[in-house]
Amino acid sequence: MVRSLYLSLFCLLSVGSFLCSVGATPAKEAWVMHFDLDWKVASGLPEKAMLISLQGLANRDEAQLYIVHPPDFQWEITEPLYDFYKRKHGVSYTELSTADEALDQFKSSTKGYVVWDKTIGATLNVAFTIAGLEDAVVVSEELIPLVEKHGLQKIDDLRGRYTGQSDAEIYGDAIDRYWAQCNRDKIMLMGGHRGRTMMPGMADWGVRERMFFHDLSADPEEADELILNRRLLTDLNTGAIIFGWHPYGKDTEEQSTMLLSMYGLKMEGLHNLPNLSYNCQFGFTPGFKFTNNHHVALDAKLVAEEKVYIAFVQSDSIGIGVWTKPGRGKLPFAWQVTMNWTAFSPAALEYFHESATPNDYFIGGLSGPGYMYPNNIPADRFPVLMREAEKLMGVLDEHVMEIMDNSVADGNVGNADLFEETVDAYYKAFPNVIGFINGYGPARTRDLRDGRPMLSYDYYIDPKRPRDAVRDDLNELIALNSKRPYFLLVHVRESNDVNSLVEIVDNLEGPVEVVALDQFLKLAASNKTYKTRFRQADDPEHFKGYEF
Repeated sequence: MVRSLYLSLFCLLSVGSFLCSVGATPAKEAWVMHFDLDWKVASGLPEKAMLISLQGLANRDEAQLYIVHPPDFQWEITEPLYDFYKRKHGVSYTELSTADEALDQFKSSTKGYVVWDKTIGATLNVAFTIAGLEDAVVVSEELIPLVEKHGLQKIDDLRGRYTGQSDAEIYGDAIDRYWAQCNRDKIMLMGGHRGRTMMPGMADWGVRERMFFHDLSADPEEADELILNRRLLTDLNTGAIIFGWHPYGKDTEEQSTMLLSMYGLKMEGLHNLPNLSYNCQFGFTPGFKFTNNHHVALDAKLVAEEKVYIAFVQSDSIGIGVWTKPGRGKLPFAWQVTMNWTAFSPAALEYFHESATPNDYFIGGLSGPGYMYPNNIPADRFPVLMREAEKLMGVLDEHVMEIMDNSVADGNVGNADLFEETVDAYYKAFPNVIGFINGYGPARTRDLRDGRPMLSYDYYIDPKRPRDAVRDDLNELIALNSKRPYFLLVHVRESNDVNSLVEIVDNLEGPVEVVALDQFLKLAASNKTYKTRFRQADDPEHFKGYEF
């Protein structure tokens, strides 16, 4: 069932909860499997790929199969969320220990199997596409006896079909064969890990929603793949969402995100984000309402003292950070929330809000109702997208918008600034926020309008950087920015543990105060010691962009 985010939001606002399937009622009895961390093509991947495709089919009409990953899996909250479903939704789970048991339980959900070629990685994506369209599980050669044991018949076999062909040739053929039948509101960019290890954790969602799977490059140097990538983006419906992530080693995050932004589309990133086919079928529990941990009133007017104010923000999707690690709550911390989860993972959002400490503060992003680069969003699409984001922020009780545009940057290096017209557009689109923050690595976009500041990050904490070096860097910034008050906005990369930040703060040269982000912005509005600045036409660029 395909539904637009507008319809999802309408249901959410109208009745207090919503399900992604018409008439679906989440099952009170379900099944659970536990995965390990072996995603190697030569060992653990084939069985996992089969089970994930089976999960998408089993969860097509009701939430039946959930997968728990180890705590050190990138999406770290599958087990806490599993406990949440039991506790808050009353779900009773039966453990399935083997693929044989899973096939026996859910064989009625599938009409057969499709074989992919382990020597040609792109064939797994083609197989997932077929699986969604034909209600099939994907298998590699050695798993054929297992599925046939359960009475499944072969629907298609990709072995030999694409031998010696490039990815562009493979996907070109797949587009000709299958694209016309696929979902036009959603597409699966199943990139991420490639080669000997692949982690298609999000494939259950793509199978359930009958999406087209690919890992086509957005690199202009890969023209044959880029042409096909553009063809798919052009054919998507207005407002469509790209799920998954860019392919490692083919292109960059910056190239991929810039490309989709130029089409006015949004990304719901992370190729290994699991269980969406299950999570999407649960609404918020009865009576639940988002209440953020605001530290100041919306109309409050604070007065900054002659000191250094620091605010910490983690923006790499709340579920892949340090939410479950020791130390959270010891410092004021802002967490960027992927707002689309109101439609795709309501229970995850409720879990985060339920388990938040008073020091955890939620903000909207990234750049809009999904990940995108605003400098490159078409002018006619920007207001529509931001109205969508504003409504979602209202549901989530969020009053700060985080923006990131790395279209001419390279990771944490380069120009992440916003054009003045982009800043104008944000101020116009979000009249009710108390302020905006910008960047990923350090940036220089700053402004203050109507008591609402826009500030960029001055520092990025890489988790691999030694803590004493981070301390020294921050002390150097404090010394260089001698005019007080100094507002030091710090981006904390996911997997930085909070305990180490406490130690860093204790060794900064003061006077220094760490404050919540809403306090930080109110204080920054009281004394503009920062200079207004926007991206300039002659600023250096790392990536020159696309020509249409």
